[in-house]
Amino acid sequence: MRARAKNMTSFNIYCDESCHLENDHQPVMVIGALICPAEKTRNLAESIRQRKRRHGLADSFEVKWTKISPAKVSFYLSLVDLFFDDPDLRFRAIVVPDKTVLNHEAFDQDHDTFYYKMYFNMLKVVFSPNSTYCIYIDMKDTRSAGKERRLLDYLCNQQRDFDHLRVQRLQSVRSHQVEQIQLVDLLVGGTSYANRGLDSSAAKAAVVKRLRQRSGYPLTANTPLSAQKVNILSWKPDVAD
Repeated sequence: MRARAKNMTSFNIYCDESCHLENDHQPVMVIGALICPAEKTRNLAESIRQRKRRHGLADSFEVKWTKISPAKVSFYLSLVDLFFDDPDLRFRAIVVPDKTVLNHEAFDQDHDTFYYKMYFNMLKVVFSPNSTYCIYIDMKDTRSAGKERRLLDYLCNQQRDFDHLRVQRLQSVRSHQVEQIQLVDLLVGGTSYANRGLDSSAAKAAVVKRLRQRSGYPLTANTPLSAQKVNILSWKPDVAD
């Protein structure tokens, strides 16, 4: 087991994405993270399960943005409130407004490499020198382990954490088994829906409205760099990316 300095707070970071595939005919891509103190992760999972039961859903019901419907909108609104009512939970997202303008060939990369670059840019600002972190990513496919290890190495090197004492783990998990991943799916989905300018679902629009009201931000533009509860970067390509 890795050594851990005294008086350091441990966090778990749960990550998910929306419209991240290169040819999914969706211009907007969003990658997001839910940051939660490690000591509160079990309580958070149980709080989500309690809300499932309260709304007549089984503990095994998987929370997903795509499942929002008029019959379940009150349940999803309660999850938005759960996030905002807990001062220890934070959300960080990076939005790529238009994937169609990306020129991967010019930067000697494929879309999959770009995807992990965006993960790096999304995560690199959430770390504190006085804390340790474990990162959990919704499983993308069974072939991503090598790139995930490299992403962990890049994050540790950027933090000068060469022994992985602070950023200790980056692991793929299955979302149906992890309530915290399900919650970040909801936050990422709402951010994506807002940035895609959609309004075809009244239930989803109601969830986006609650996200905007509770955060104080439109979700479609950069938040202040100092924003803690909800921090969003609308990424623009430049010569360095």
